[in-house]
Amino acid sequence: MRGASRESLKAARESLAALTGVPTTDVTALSDDLAAIAALLGSEVSLRRLLTDPARPGDARADLVTELLSGKVGENAVELLAGLVRSRWSQPRDLAEAIDELSVEAELALAERAGTLDAVEDDLFRFGRILAAEPELTQGLSERIPVRQRSGLVDSLLAGKANPSAVRLIQRVVADPRGVPVLHGVERLSAIAAAHRERITALVTAVIPLTEAQRERLTAILARGYGKQIRLNVELDPELIGGLTIRIGDDLIDGSLAAMLAEASRGFAA
Repeated sequence: MRGASRESLKAARESLAALTGVPTTDVTALSDDLAAIAALLGSEVSLRRLLTDPARPGDARADLVTELLSGKVGENAVELLAGLVRSRWSQPRDLAEAIDELSVEAELALAERAGTLDAVEDDLFRFGRILAAEPELTQGLSERIPVRQRSGLVDSLLAGKANPSAVRLIQRVVADPRGVPVLHGVERLSAIAAAHRERITALVTAVIPLTEAQRERLTAILARGYGKQIRLNVELDPELIGGLTIRIGDDLIDGSLAAMLAEASRGFAA
């Protein structure tokens, strides 16, 4: 992607990170919904042209998305797609490719939440190497073979042996390769996973919104500590009283006033 599409995808990633950073978000459903929408737009040229038509106001394109998809996919997917079609795209097909990539990013965010992102990346890489070394297997997963057989073959090879997120991603590529060899599709998954692993999402809970200067300072501090790019998702919780908490994977940094008061209370009781 280039130009407007690259900037639109960047903004969409931020929106997705905000959604997946909320503990109550059903990330599996969101990922599945985005994959289904990407498949729809991949096959419907006129629809993706309509949703990226610069002559139509962004709000009108968003209203069309809401009308078409409400009740058919989850609200989070509809909201995310409405934001996507408000943005500008260099080419209509870029929209479908972006949604497909976001569906992968959502599945990876689920693995990150579970602490299994490294395992997913390893499984994708290993399966890609197996495909490269086994031409007969690649032929067995080609579009000439019925989808049910292709899916069954993946299950026989990976079910119970690979991370569930990796299996779901591979199954999508196998079920809907879109004219691209399965090996190339799996290699693309590996590349997206590698890029995702270089970025860490920090869920920050605060009493009041952080200023831009505070966000930049906190991002820089966390980036130095973890040695990776940091994305901040900030949510508000007045029960903290003051301060903030930061959750990165299994790590919890609790600097809230409520936690300090609780610790002081335990000290008095002892």
